[in-house]
Amino acid sequence: MSEGVLQGKVALVTGAAGTMGLAVVKFLLEDGCKIALVDVNERRTRELAEQLGPKARAFCFDISDAQAARAGHEAIAAALGPVDILVNNAGILSNNKAEATDAAEWRRVLGANLDGAFYLAQCVLPAMKSRRWGRIINTSSLAAKTGGLTAGTAYSVSKGALASLTFSLARELAPHGVTANAISPAYVKTPMITEQLNEEQRQKLLKDIPVGRFCEPEEFAHVVRFLASPLAGFITGEVIDLNGGLLMD
Repeated sequence: MSEGVLQGKVALVTGAAGTMGLAVVKFLLEDGCKIALVDVNERRTRELAEQLGPKARAFCFDISDAQAARAGHEAIAAALGPVDILVNNAGILSNNKAEATDAAEWRRVLGANLDGAFYLAQCVLPAMKSRRWGRIINTSSLAAKTGGLTAGTAYSVSKGALASLTFSLARELAPHGVTANAISPAYVKTPMITEQLNEEQRQKLLKDIPVGRFCEPEEFAHVVRFLASPLAGFITGEVIDLNGGLLMD
């Protein structure tokens, strides 16, 4: 990717204080974007923004709350300008299967993984459509297709619904020069792997993944970078698998 290919574009990245989100932020900064780092971890997000330089700004709000999402988006637009690239990367994992999932957990997972992406998409669409350029990139999961090899019911459903949201947005927005795509990663090297799976589970997965390793955060970020680029404008409504061959379809 040529340095500065997205010079002057404004990107909003949720879950920006996490491993995958931070990798995305760094790549988009290299490509010339101004970045709104959005995360609920206020201290970590503000520290990162300071470290990353003047083109990175921290905005801390709960994306699962529609009113908070609207207010947060307004603050971002006022500080940086209209959002050109929305990366809906924030998410939480639940490993509980159906019988063990209570109503509170169901709402918490769907709120973080699905509702927030919808609320922010609603916020950025008018400006994207008026400028006839925009990118919406959602983080789905292998669990959307498999029902969850290790992930639970709420998580798997939220990621499947996020893929459907991607299709709906892509269909609606294509005539306006705005693309909507998703990435479906599996087992990226994040705390979801290092802390929420035990060693036995990790070793079994490594045997099942044909390439024999977990995904690096930078590999995920590279796909985001590609989908955000001007030359990806003819790709919309796609869910790109990133799973080392664990699922081939």
